[in-house]
Amino acid sequence: MYDAILVPTDGSEGVDRTLEHAITMAQHHDATIHALYVVDRRFELAADEDREDLVAQLTERGESAVADIAETAGAAGVDVVTSVREGIPYKTILSYAEDADIDVIAMGTHGRTGRDRLAHLGSVTDRVVENATVPVFVINIGDGD
Repeated sequence: MYDAILVPTDGSEGVDRTLEHAITMAQHHDATIHALYVVDRRFELAADEDREDLVAQLTERGESAVADIAETAGAAGVDVVTSVREGIPYKTILSYAEDADIDVIAMGTHGRTGRDRLAHLGSVTDRVVENATVPVFVINIGDGD
């Protein structure tokens, strides 16, 4: 039923709870986990002289975040594909899901930003749920980091 499970990550600790569920689903369905970090295009608001450094820092954070998922899932015997992309997070998640023929998206209720914690679902999760063409498995990650 599920051959490809997308786990978007922002590098926060809440992703650990999401990953636990995704690994269990992957093990039961012999599926591959796709770990995706989106370098948010808000970096475009940075001053020109700061933009390159900011993108490099965010990309490095993303590489680390998807590597953590790959290590954890790999140790559990699950195949993993990692990707770091630039874009608007929810749009990039949806685009990746379509491009990679994802069967289900596993996400936490909110991410790292304080603004996201104000709502029941983080704004990215909410937009993915509203617009996804595949099932979205939303995991309550509590109060966050």
